[in-house]
Amino acid sequence: MRSVFSSLLPLALLSATPAYGSALELGEVQVRSEESSELEAAQNALNEVPGASNLINMARVENGRTASNADVLAYQPGVYAQSAGNDGAKVSVRGSGINRAPSAHGSGLYVMFDGLPLTGPGGTPYELFEPLWLSRAEVLRGANGFDTGSLALGGSINYVTHTGYDAAPLQVRYETGSYGYQKRQISSGQVLGDLDYYVALTDSDTDGYQHHTAGSSKGIAANVGYRFSPQLETRFYLRYRETDNELAGRVTKDNIKHHPRAANPAYVAGDYSRPQPGSTWLGNKTTMYLDDDSQLEVGLVYHDYPMDLREGPNRLKVAYTDVSGTLNYKRRDTLFGLESNTTVGLRNTKHLPNSGASEFVRISTIYPVGTKTRDFSYQGSDTVLHASNDLELIPDLWLTTGMALIYTRRESDVSYPESGGKVSQHDWDYAPRVGLRYEFNPSLQVYGNLSRSVEPPHPWSMIWSSPYRFKDSGPATDRQSTPIAMQNQTATTLELGTRGESWVGKWDLAWYYSAVRHELLTVEIESPIVGEYNASPTVHQGIEAGLNSLLWEGRAAGKVSLRQAYTFSDFHYRDDERFGDNKLPGIPQHYYQAEVRYDHPQGFYAGVNTQVASRMAVDYANSYYTSSYMLWGATLGYNAPKQDWQAWLDLRNLSGERYAATVTPGYDDKGLDAARSTPGEGRGAYVGVSYSFR
Repeated sequence: MRSVFSSLLPLALLSATPAYGSALELGEVQVRSEESSELEAAQNALNEVPGASNLINMARVENGRTASNADVLAYQPGVYAQSAGNDGAKVSVRGSGINRAPSAHGSGLYVMFDGLPLTGPGGTPYELFEPLWLSRAEVLRGANGFDTGSLALGGSINYVTHTGYDAAPLQVRYETGSYGYQKRQISSGQVLGDLDYYVALTDSDTDGYQHHTAGSSKGIAANVGYRFSPQLETRFYLRYRETDNELAGRVTKDNIKHHPRAANPAYVAGDYSRPQPGSTWLGNKTTMYLDDDSQLEVGLVYHDYPMDLREGPNRLKVAYTDVSGTLNYKRRDTLFGLESNTTVGLRNTKHLPNSGASEFVRISTIYPVGTKTRDFSYQGSDTVLHASNDLELIPDLWLTTGMALIYTRRESDVSYPESGGKVSQHDWDYAPRVGLRYEFNPSLQVYGNLSRSVEPPHPWSMIWSSPYRFKDSGPATDRQSTPIAMQNQTATTLELGTRGESWVGKWDLAWYYSAVRHELLTVEIESPIVGEYNASPTVHQGIEAGLNSLLWEGRAAGKVSLRQAYTFSDFHYRDDERFGDNKLPGIPQHYYQAEVRYDHPQGFYAGVNTQVASRMAVDYANSYYTSSYMLWGATLGYNAPKQDWQAWLDLRNLSGERYAATVTPGYDDKGLDAARSTPGEGRGAYVGVSYSFR
């Protein structure tokens, strides 16, 4: 009853505004109504998937610091997200990319901006992520991202940008705090008849918690949409962003305990850094409503993301350009007298021919700085054809069936100083899916599914993982010379779960078991070189639980609420010849986040939060572990009732806990404390203010 009343309230206020308020107040109600309806529609769509998902409202995230993707994905069951001390974040869902260092190439997740591809054959670059550009994020965990064209183990994440329908005509925001952190943004969005637009300019700077982790960024996001008629609409998107981050490298457990802000001396001496000279993402999505029961959506994307990697004695200049096309057809009708919803989609993403890299001597030893070391190229493409159907067998019992075909191409070769050989792989694979969901009532749903996932290797990993090296080749000596072939990672996953709402609150509970073959696992060969290899059979299984509870409410005094997220992750080998049933390193087995928050009707709020994680193995032999940790934080803020301004204070790690946030694993450290970890952020305080000119 409360949810129905809440959805009708904005409409009631809208009709009442001319009698009680000014045009300014009318505009505010329109924005809130549009935002609420978009979130409600997104949540309803996720509830129709027979599997686990997360819907993240960025209005809640913006009640505190919004430095990175880790802030966006906090308090989400089934999602492990940790900052690497700069823009990069380690994000893992159900063990996707479990032990990969935060870098430009996220793995195991299919990532989209506004329903259009960001992830390509080379992975998912991070430099175009800016939390303040978003209105919401949608996470479809595991195989539940099927209808988005995702076949990755971790599923899909769709980051949805503001439009003129949910943005203020002019808004400014400023954040500042510990370790030299500053972020500034100015944005504008409006609806002008059948046209709407949104544009935001954002820049940030930080000195970093750890020494030699200073970073800066600047960028623009914009989109413009036009409704030609009720049957046809289109929207163009632009994202451009530059980042420049110093790198501190991994350190030992002892360093974190006694000198948590110290960087790896080799990284400081070599001035390791990762400038991203400027990435551009251009997209268009056009939707045609063919009739009352069917629609066709066409998408095109151009993505250019050069890199300038200064992470060792050599400098690597990488050129990447992807183009993508998507086609999605949705239809609602009846089949054998039963209600039926069908989705058919096609997605293709490919590298353009200029994708490749040149390597040069950066730190002078024998050869002059700037001497060319190697030339090599990466080529790849992913084509996914998927079809699914939801059929209502009996009232409120839905059967989901689906089948996807994937064609992948991976080519890598070294062409300078001589041809070291070329690897070319062309593979077909498939991913079937079947699921059931049943709604006992609007407040209780149970679901289950059995699905297959497919994840090809990155073409760049076929070179960097190679054991073959140039011999007596001048500056290229001991550099990888010949790419190696790798197999697609596949997994079969069984998932059971429930979601709903009762007196205890709104819950989401899921259990899954994935039998993984040829898992793509990473190991540090020599700092900072990381190789990727197919593993023997592994198991990923776990429990994901979320609960949002209203603890107390008074009409005039406000309310007290509690949100909790717990993720249990059991990832291990299955009778490996060398490691037996050892746990896979890189993710804590137990991960818990919670926040108790008080909200006053006049806009004041205050909260206390915690984050608890168990220890992590740092090598495949499980010979050494990080320490477990518990963090405490607090927030205090004010949201004006007219939604025109906001101010907040965000306190992090109040106890000054010293802990490892991420791990880049070794093969077998034989019980020694090797430099494998990135320290988490220490005690910090951040403040922010935003103002919207309506």
